[in-house]
Amino acid sequence: MERGVLLLALAWALGVTLSGAAKSPYQQVLQHSRLRGRQHGPNVCAVQKLLGTNRKYYTNCKQWYQRKVCGKSTMISYECCPGYEKVPGEKGCPAALPLSNLYDTLGIVGASTTQLYSDSSNLRPEIEGPGSFTIFAPNNEAWAALPAEMLDSLVSNVNIELLNALRYHMVNRRVLTDELKHGTSLPSMYQNIDLQIHHYPNGIVTVNCARLLKADHHATNGVVHLIDKVIATTTNTIQQIVETNENLETLRAAVAASDLNTLLESDGQFTLLAPTNEAFEKIPQETLNRILGDPEALKDLLNHHILKSAMCAEAIIAGLSMETLEGTMLEVGCTGDELTLNGRAIIAEKDVLAVNGVVHFVNELLIPDSAKTLFELGKESDVSTSIDLFRQADLSSHLTGNERVTLLAPVNIAFKDGTPPMNQNTKSLLLDHILKEQLSSKYLYHGQKLETLGGKELRVFVYRNNLCIENVCIAAHDRRGRFGTLFTVDKMLTPPVGTVMDVLKADQRFTTLVAAIQSAGLMETLNRPGTFTVFAPTNEAFQAMPQGELNKLMGNAKELATILKYHIGDEILVSAAVGALVRLKSLQGDKIEVTAKNNVVNVNKEPVAETDIMATNGVIYAVNAVLQPPAFRPQERGDEPADPALEIFKQASALSKVSQRSARLAPVYSRLLARMKQ
Repeated sequence: MERGVLLLALAWALGVTLSGAAKSPYQQVLQHSRLRGRQHGPNVCAVQKLLGTNRKYYTNCKQWYQRKVCGKSTMISYECCPGYEKVPGEKGCPAALPLSNLYDTLGIVGASTTQLYSDSSNLRPEIEGPGSFTIFAPNNEAWAALPAEMLDSLVSNVNIELLNALRYHMVNRRVLTDELKHGTSLPSMYQNIDLQIHHYPNGIVTVNCARLLKADHHATNGVVHLIDKVIATTTNTIQQIVETNENLETLRAAVAASDLNTLLESDGQFTLLAPTNEAFEKIPQETLNRILGDPEALKDLLNHHILKSAMCAEAIIAGLSMETLEGTMLEVGCTGDELTLNGRAIIAEKDVLAVNGVVHFVNELLIPDSAKTLFELGKESDVSTSIDLFRQADLSSHLTGNERVTLLAPVNIAFKDGTPPMNQNTKSLLLDHILKEQLSSKYLYHGQKLETLGGKELRVFVYRNNLCIENVCIAAHDRRGRFGTLFTVDKMLTPPVGTVMDVLKADQRFTTLVAAIQSAGLMETLNRPGTFTVFAPTNEAFQAMPQGELNKLMGNAKELATILKYHIGDEILVSAAVGALVRLKSLQGDKIEVTAKNNVVNVNKEPVAETDIMATNGVIYAVNAVLQPPAFRPQERGDEPADPALEIFKQASALSKVSQRSARLAPVYSRLLARMKQ
């Protein structure tokens, strides 16, 4: 019995019926609405009503808790679930709606205008008589929303125009929501012209982009689905819409130049975000000419405006990411009645239906990264200060041409204290921020060598929490442009200019250290190729030592070598790779503890004066203290296991006193005390 209950619960959680068939998204949200309304009685559904409108939605759990549709607040109301009605004096909606013919059912479900027009167009006898039909019935508000001239043309010719319009809302068999599959079509009863069906994961179902408000109202001779629009016939492909609309002339030429005609007239279900002539006019002429003259960039541009599936406006009640044919993602959302793309309300006209999808007209061009130059990628981003520096240095040609390069662009915050003066040194440094290949960070590997346009060789360091090139680390996802890739990095690059010994000799802060290294015989080590991290004591650090201790150290080459080797790690560790704690093995053998907190790096709890002084065979940290290996700190020795009993007696004097008063423990205490005094 318990096993059966468990299986039923599991089946409900997975949204499957007892027969084993998976429930449609519409049925799932309807079931959720039933659960939310059950406290009000049987067959009561909770709906979210958009404040200030008559728009209502059955919603899933996430939308229920958000209490918003398209960013606008909703209120919860409770009403009878489809197919049920109230009974005076009874709680909830215990009675099933009376089963009648389709004509009568239209009046019962709130489609009295459709019922009236069925009567006046002489459709009534057909939908009262025998047969099995499906009617997608516009509600009364849908008819009232029709333009006056369109409604007049229908009602002035009821036997032809109105009848044909109504028959286009019908299918010659019973079709329930579980059969309304996404991207399918149904032949209507008007010249077998197809109705386009879309069934979205959020539970919304549309027919020709009209939303099903209440579905599956059974009748003796069919089923009624209440919809929110009067739907019009469509026989055009997306390509035909582009070819015939005067607002899409520039797009038409671009589609022809990129050979996308075949795609836009082929079978499928696409969404074309069609840039209007106005959208193209907003783009700088130089940029537009470059893209139109580059077949690959143009194709990427157009594919960036085509979504892989048909998306009607009524299906969007919250933000979602959708993939384009170019392979990128667009954020499609809504604010009130307006659709948004990447957060911008730029859709001028929505839901122009085609037989192979839907078209929304947009009044701004969506240029993907893949069609942009490096200059365009960076100028309106958080590396705009870097881009301006390259412009000042007369290096823009590398960022706007067809040269395959990768740009290391420091974030704007790296220049919070000001930008470097524009001189020859700065220009040379900026040239080293441009790598000779168009790279992707996911293919970089530890120890890889990269060549800059300035002729320098840079190393790649892969850490657990960072990917770095010399002293800079990548701070954001790659942005891959038409010819170049933008790596956003955390600071200005410091290319290596010599070996560790070369760097130390050139810096007057380390004259004492250089002398010590020579005395200890370590010059050859720090001059050879390697991967060292050197925590370099400054002159100030040596001066802080007692003179006698310093003299003794300098006079003992073996001890001096031991001390200095403890300052040298056996791998390269740049500061951005330092987490809460990194234990770096030294050449002396013991571990050095490196920590970082609040942008301050410490080594063995001593603050570092300067980080990331890069050398060809390592990296140098300037420290104002001489580090002591554990062997030189007897009070901190940890190589012998502590005697637990001794530790207890050292730290628990109260226990010692008790032990002395106990005849049984006194001998043990005496022996331990004797050991402590040894």
